[in-house]
Amino acid sequence: MIDRRASSCRPTVAPWMARAFWIRSMPAGSVMARSFYHDQSKGPKRRHGGGDQSVRERRKTEEHTADEEPSPLSKCSPVNLDTDLVDWRKPLAWQVGHLREKYDTWVHQPVDRPIRLFGNEFLEASTKTSWYMVPAVWIPLVFYLTWYSYTTLGQGTTRLFANTDYSILVHKYTFPFIFMFGMLMWTFLEYCIHRFVFHMRPPAHNYYLITIHFLLHGQHHKSPYDGSRLVFPPGLASVAIGGLYLLLTKTFPETLGVSLFVGGLFGYVVYDMIHYYLHYGSPKKNSYLYGLKAYHVKHHFEHQRAGFGITSKLWDRPFNTLIPEQTF
Repeated sequence: MIDRRASSCRPTVAPWMARAFWIRSMPAGSVMARSFYHDQSKGPKRRHGGGDQSVRERRKTEEHTADEEPSPLSKCSPVNLDTDLVDWRKPLAWQVGHLREKYDTWVHQPVDRPIRLFGNEFLEASTKTSWYMVPAVWIPLVFYLTWYSYTTLGQGTTRLFANTDYSILVHKYTFPFIFMFGMLMWTFLEYCIHRFVFHMRPPAHNYYLITIHFLLHGQHHKSPYDGSRLVFPPGLASVAIGGLYLLLTKTFPETLGVSLFVGGLFGYVVYDMIHYYLHYGSPKKNSYLYGLKAYHVKHHFEHQRAGFGITSKLWDRPFNTLIPEQTF
């Protein structure tokens, strides 16, 4: 029997929707949710078993509790699957291109349900990846290329500007700095890809660009709770990673290029793991990851055209895409 009702958040994206996304990813369900809302309120906290609390204080606490904002999840209204802009009972990949000028608004109205992209089981499975597959595939390569780069640099044959009178020996002890520079390089690539590729505005008349955008990133904004599509499938990622490897090894001396590449590859793994954690983790309040989680929540629900940094806000600052500070 087909469930003909689905949860969809209303088009007007308010702060409570962002908090809904935060609470949705917290373990322990309503207990954590109530705790989160109570911590954010300015009223007094309710004491349990506090004999020294006056009747007036208890009455004030009870009045405050009664006035507390209900769970944002309860404000998500049901959508009739027969009247929605797409047919949720069929794969969405080939439907979204027909939305044309309505696509951008539709894709930024989040729903709390999984998305079926393709009818073909193999294609559908290839778009889903468990988070642990990313380190399982790429970390062994990071270890190998780290060893290769360090030992090759140790041979003393890698030089910058080797064909000039001003050649510079690249010593093996510079490898940690080259590695870290590769990680920094990744943060810039992360920002550029997220902003200019994932958040491009496909022309309303171009069916294929809309479809590509939805497959690359639109589906993530439409269904941000879909845990099977929060990290990149290794097969798809290998195309971009291979391109980066060729670019760096052709631009710089091979060993130097590999050293930069392995730092960038490690940066990518960190990025994917942090992105998954920002959706499903529960970082300690006032920690760095807590701030990143709040920042990413605002990107999803309030500021889709800003906040493109995932692992940091570093590049949002100089490019003027920093999301304004807001207390959660």
